[in-house]
Amino acid sequence: MKLDRRRFLRGVTLTGAVARVGLPPLAAMFNSNGTAYAAPGATNSPREIEKRFVLWFNGNGIPERYWIPAETGADFELTPCLAPLESVRDQVHVISGIDNVAARRWGQGNGHFTALCGLTTGTAFNGRGATGPSIDHMLGKSMGQRSRFHSLQVGVAQESHGEMVHRNMSWAGYERALPPEMIPQNLFNRLFGVKNQDWIGRKKSVLDLVSEDVKDLTPALGQADRHRLEEHLGSVRDLERAIASLPPDYGKNIKEPEDVSDLTDYPRIAKIQSDLLVHAFASNQTRVASYMLTKCQSLTRFPWLGLAYNRHHDFTHNNAGSPQQQRIMRDICRWHVEEFAYFLEKLRSIPEGSSTLLDNTCSVFVHEHAEANPHKCNGLAILVAGGGIKGGMHTKARHGIGDVYLTIAEELLKTKIAFPTAEEKIPALV
Repeated sequence: MKLDRRRFLRGVTLTGAVARVGLPPLAAMFNSNGTAYAAPGATNSPREIEKRFVLWFNGNGIPERYWIPAETGADFELTPCLAPLESVRDQVHVISGIDNVAARRWGQGNGHFTALCGLTTGTAFNGRGATGPSIDHMLGKSMGQRSRFHSLQVGVAQESHGEMVHRNMSWAGYERALPPEMIPQNLFNRLFGVKNQDWIGRKKSVLDLVSEDVKDLTPALGQADRHRLEEHLGSVRDLERAIASLPPDYGKNIKEPEDVSDLTDYPRIAKIQSDLLVHAFASNQTRVASYMLTKCQSLTRFPWLGLAYNRHHDFTHNNAGSPQQQRIMRDICRWHVEEFAYFLEKLRSIPEGSSTLLDNTCSVFVHEHAEANPHKCNGLAILVAGGGIKGGMHTKARHGIGDVYLTIAEELLKTKIAFPTAEEKIPALV
């Protein structure tokens, strides 16, 4: 049996709405060499496994001494901030010395806003928003035509402060923000097609609606695919339970940023949102996403790290050069990297043909600044992971962020972009 890679399990609610549960990569979806999709209705026209792209963002900056490796090449030592990447270091390329060209060329107003606009769009901040589309939107337009969603915008932190640029990293064009979905239940409903009050209360499962389709499909699958499908459906149920475990008023009563009560579930939300995004990639619902772990100029507190007495942004500026503040920033940034490592490990756990979802997903992790206190927009240190990148390396470069995107787009994603500050590709990345 050959399956279309875009096949969904479907069911209909009592109101006639269609629920969709995407399938994981199954052996029945690939040809005999395990590296290409079996084309629907054909035996001799396989399609190559489609690549995915994620732009992962953290607000504020880093303590460079604890983040940037001292050594270059393959034998670099993971720094305290990068230590969580040990299990996936072979799939991660650390690249330092990157310039946010747009922020330095057209910087005005709040340094955080100009930095974020420059990083994601390569355009100027005009006082209200970005003045051009972001890299994820560009790639979504060219890569997402056969996907259910051209791109997804995912957020995590329910911080209450901020203007439009605090809250958005993705842009469709001039001042046209693409807001991230920060409520797990809303993202779940979007991916699975319909909203049902019984699912929110978890009296029923979305899997109940597609049970007949599962029964029809299962006998035609091989034993390995049956097991993989069973695991996949189990992961959907686990997501439902995780969402049900959140406070019932989560996201409805946003507090002032001085109140930590709206952030105490932050680590749980991050993992649920990562799991939902991995599900979207695994079930081929989208090929492109942005992931906003914190807002721009983040005011997050970190009670789970014992750091509820101050806000992230304050830690970056108040006596920022002292050993104590640097260690605090080290611990905060290490937690950010832990969440990124969790996402990469989830991608790697999913087989796709003869490779894994991580092999076919390129993720770029950026902060709005390098050293946070001076709002430094040159010498940025970023992470590029998966998707065929040359992993296990640290490269010191003299390039702009647009050159990173250009290299990834043309060499790994096999697509063209016109990012405003891109000039030349970076051979060391691939």
